[in-house]
Amino acid sequence: MRPITPRGFRDVMPAEAAEREAVCSAVSSAVSSWGYERVETPVVEVYEILSAAAGDLQGTAFRLFDADGRLLALRPDMTLPIARLYAARMADEPGAKRFRYEAQVFREHESLRGQSRQFTQLGIELVGVGGPAADAEVIAVLTDALTASGLRDFTIVAGDVAILLALIDAAGLGDSWRAQMLAAAHDRNLVTFDRLAASASEPIADALREVVRLRGGVEAIRRCRETVEPLVGGREVARFAAMWELLETAGAAGRVLADFGIIRSFDYYTGLVFEAYVPGLGVALGGGGRYDDLLGAYGVPAPAAGFAIGLERLSIALADQGVSVPLPPAPVPVDGPAVQAFAEAARRRAAGERVVLADEVFTGEVDR
Repeated sequence: MRPITPRGFRDVMPAEAAEREAVCSAVSSAVSSWGYERVETPVVEVYEILSAAAGDLQGTAFRLFDADGRLLALRPDMTLPIARLYAARMADEPGAKRFRYEAQVFREHESLRGQSRQFTQLGIELVGVGGPAADAEVIAVLTDALTASGLRDFTIVAGDVAILLALIDAAGLGDSWRAQMLAAAHDRNLVTFDRLAASASEPIADALREVVRLRGGVEAIRRCRETVEPLVGGREVARFAAMWELLETAGAAGRVLADFGIIRSFDYYTGLVFEAYVPGLGVALGGGGRYDDLLGAYGVPAPAAGFAIGLERLSIALADQGVSVPLPPAPVPVDGPAVQAFAEAARRRAAGERVVLADEVFTGEVDR
């Protein structure tokens, strides 16, 4: 039988694995410095628990039945399992909870799409606090994490989905039109977006067309507020502006670009949304946002936000930018008769060295 891996999965060889380990260590150290504690969750979850919070995951999640006949799913991301963990084990504890993780996630794709079906995600979830300060913290942590990885050139594109949703809902054109508008915004299909927006009243249509194109810094935020406030109020934009001010205070705003047309793929985001990009990659390194309604599905409403970085994409970006990931020195070979070699290797390991038994140790006779 030919030993192959399933479609969309791959082996990671020692040299690449060493680089991935070093990157993970650097990112985890940066995130830990903000007070985030590592958690681990099972690779499988009860399907109905995931879908209760995220909706139908058919076509996205790998599904399987266990010996008890219960439908399970391989986790398609880490936000849902950590939300379940918080709801089951920590909801009664007061104050903010800061979780970090390094985990494999799995997503199903049709055979012809040629995409990976297993990813490594590095990320955080901040549960129990909301508002501009919490949003600023999450983006600042992402900035520190990417900087710690060695990336030299990256941009975090941030917006607030609640602003666009407020305008779309103000149009009052029904669920089908709403879904089409969000799909067009997600795909950056501005031709379709503009065509659909024309069905709204003129002030709303004009605001939709302008807001979805607003990008930049303080000036873009100001213009968004001027456009939106007369129609649906300015609370969401004011929240975003307050977050931006905190990012400036933290020295992170220089890495951030405001973009009020950004929509992420999962439907559970309620406010802040953001993605990280590097030149030349063409896809986001990762992203996240605020999902204040998700935990309500588990009976423990709480504000929450987080992000995930794709380790595979981060590794590509580091290589493209010529970043040399610092690795531990190669192990020193120890040879000679087996008894002496084992003793010498033990002595040197105790002194903190990395050593490897030379091939010759295994071919000679063992002295007795």
